[in-house]
Amino acid sequence: MPLSLATVDTSGTPLSLQYCSGGATPPPAALAAVRFGSAVSPASALEIATPVLGQAADALELWHTDQPVRTGTQGLLHYAMTDDVLFGAICIPDTDSDVGQYPGGGYDPLRPSLLQQASEQVYLAVFSALESLGYLHPLRVWNYFSAINTETWGMERYLQFNIGRQDAFRTMARPFLANAPAACALGTHGGGLNVYFLAAKVPPLAIENPRQVSAYFYPDQYGPRTPSFSRAALAALPGQRWLFLSGTASIVGHQTLHAGDVRAQTEETLRNIAALLAQANRAEGSQGKEGWTLAAVQYKVYVRHTADFEAVRAVIDVHLPPAAVRIYLQADVCRDDLLMEIEATGCLPAPGV
Repeated sequence: MPLSLATVDTSGTPLSLQYCSGGATPPPAALAAVRFGSAVSPASALEIATPVLGQAADALELWHTDQPVRTGTQGLLHYAMTDDVLFGAICIPDTDSDVGQYPGGGYDPLRPSLLQQASEQVYLAVFSALESLGYLHPLRVWNYFSAINTETWGMERYLQFNIGRQDAFRTMARPFLANAPAACALGTHGGGLNVYFLAAKVPPLAIENPRQVSAYFYPDQYGPRTPSFSRAALAALPGQRWLFLSGTASIVGHQTLHAGDVRAQTEETLRNIAALLAQANRAEGSQGKEGWTLAAVQYKVYVRHTADFEAVRAVIDVHLPPAAVRIYLQADVCRDDLLMEIEATGCLPAPGV
C-alpha cells in the first residue's frame, strides 16, 4: 500500500513510530528519520540502500517524541536523546572493498576482513556511548551492509559480521546470549556498514520463540560465533509498552524450511511472528493489559528477489489485518536460502493509561 505522511499526535508520548513516503518532510517532533530506497546516497548512517517495493518513492521510518531532544556526536556515532530513550546511528563506509578477494581457502582469525573489523568497531563505539551517556540498555538494533551472503577471506560476510559483533559484546562484558537486544541484519545495495539502534535506561525483557532454537545457541554449522540477538524484546517507557520483533524468517528449530518456495516461507514466517506475539502476551500476563495482536504492530518486510514481491504481499494480505501498516523493501537475507524476512514493532499503552 502507498505510504503517506499522516498527522501524528505525539502529545504525552515519549516515543512513536511512523512509516511514510520519502518525499515528506520530517516534522519537528521527529527524534530520527531513516530513509530507505534505491536513490539514496548511502554515505550516511540514516540512508539505507534498499529499494522500496510497491511504490515509486523512497520510504521514511520516523521516530517521533513530544519530549525535548538533545543531539550530539561521539566519534563516528550520531545520537538524539530524550530523558527516556536514545536513538543512535553509525556508518563505516568502507567495508566492502575487499569483496571478491580471497573467496577460497580457510578463515584466518589473524587476518580479519574489513567487515569483521568494522562490526567490532561499531559495537564497541555503541557500547561506549551507552555507558557514557547513561542509556545502558539497547532495546533494538538494525544492521545493514552489502554483499551479506558473499564469501570473502574464506567465510560468508554475515558470519564475519557475527564474529566482530560478538567480540565487541565480549570485550564490553555485554550479554550476548540470553538478554541480548532484539536485532536484524540485512544485505543492501552498497553503502558500507550502517547500524542504528534504540536504547533506554531500563532493561527490556527478552523474548524467545518456542518454535525456534535461540539464535545465540545455533550449532557450529552457522559459524564460529553465533548471532547475538534475542527473538524479541519488551520495553517499558513512561505510559507505553513497546514490542520489538527481530528479523523473523522461515526457520523452525535452527533449520530453514521451504527452500525455494517463497509463499510457504512467508506463511512459516507469519507463524513464527504469531508465536512471538503469544510469548509476549504470556510474559506480560493479562492484568488489565491490552494484548499483542497482529494488528498491534507495524511491519517491515524484506524480499530478496523483486520478482517475488507480489507473491509475498498476497500471502501477507491474507493473514494480516488490512489496517496493519507494512512496508516492503528489497534486501538480501542473512541466509542465502531465505527468500524473505519480516520484522515488526509495536506500541501499546501501559496499564491504567
